[in-house]
Amino acid sequence: MSSSTIHRINLENPLTDTSSTSQTELPFTFQDVKAAIPAEYFAPNVWRSLAYFVADTAIIVGLYATAAYLDTWWFYPIFWFATGTMFWAFFVVGHDCGHGSFSRIKWLNNLVGHLTHIPILVPYHGWRISHRTHHQNTGNIETDESWYPVTETQHKEMDWLGKFIRFDALLLAYPLYLFKRSPARPTASHFVPNNDLFRKSETTDILTSTTLWVAMVSFLGWLGFTYGFLFLFKFYIVPYLIFVVWLDLVTYLHHTEADIPWYRGKDWYFLKGALSTIDRDYGIFNDIHHNIGTHVAHHIFIGIPHYHLKTATEAIKPILGKYYRVSTVPIWKSFFTSQKACQFVPDTGGEVYYQASEVK
Repeated sequence: MSSSTIHRINLENPLTDTSSTSQTELPFTFQDVKAAIPAEYFAPNVWRSLAYFVADTAIIVGLYATAAYLDTWWFYPIFWFATGTMFWAFFVVGHDCGHGSFSRIKWLNNLVGHLTHIPILVPYHGWRISHRTHHQNTGNIETDESWYPVTETQHKEMDWLGKFIRFDALLLAYPLYLFKRSPARPTASHFVPNNDLFRKSETTDILTSTTLWVAMVSFLGWLGFTYGFLFLFKFYIVPYLIFVVWLDLVTYLHHTEADIPWYRGKDWYFLKGALSTIDRDYGIFNDIHHNIGTHVAHHIFIGIPHYHLKTATEAIKPILGKYYRVSTVPIWKSFFTSQKACQFVPDTGGEVYYQASEVK
């Protein structure tokens, strides 16, 4: 397998992913880490998972009902932030569906995945599959899918628009990524099958999600045409943009920190790459966001439901030791620090770290 080939590790069964356990560069193996976690933490409880979905749905419906009833401008900023935040919580529930950690029932995962993703304009299967690629290749400069670094040469060759989107407007970049993916990757849309993101056997899945996505866009267009742009702006566009900011902020901070290593070629293997992430503290939003900031354990074991990640993390911390990364720095301070310090990585080297640009 060449270094430019996407690694397709067996993540279809998240309980048996023991890839690269024969590689012992780390002082522990995948099986060592797995053995530290009680077996019950790997098993999703369907009713508990559904309870989170129902609770999130009820909160969103309640916010819309309150906003429609009050219909006053002093409440709309509260409604926008709260609803956009709950859209992000909705996304995280669908994220569990995509990983099979919502339940072990495929049709239920797909149903709830679409119910949580399509209303916020995420093509469930397209995203699920590209996110699978991210997890299979985390920390690999050449094949990772999500917020991977550009090299120094690529940074110098980027035009002003590319740099603006990547380093200045990054908190609004997600919708563009759905159509064009990240910079320097082969062009591939999340909406169209028969590209290097998807396997031929996944064509029906991609077309299903794309059709539902188009139906949602058409519905929003009908709302705007029938009730006016201001109605659409108040009740959908602003909450959606807040959701996008949450999504970009959290995913960016998962993998962007000056001391997180990135690997090339034979210097990468699954467990090393999975450790190239960091846990974050989102304060009062931790539970609202279903503990998505508990990210190290999630990257090693995608099959653990979100409600077991905190206890699983405590179980593996003694095994991981210094290889476990956590930050308690306030989120926005971390973001602005990383935005300035994490511009590119060196052109060569098997293990590299972000560097800052002298002139931004």
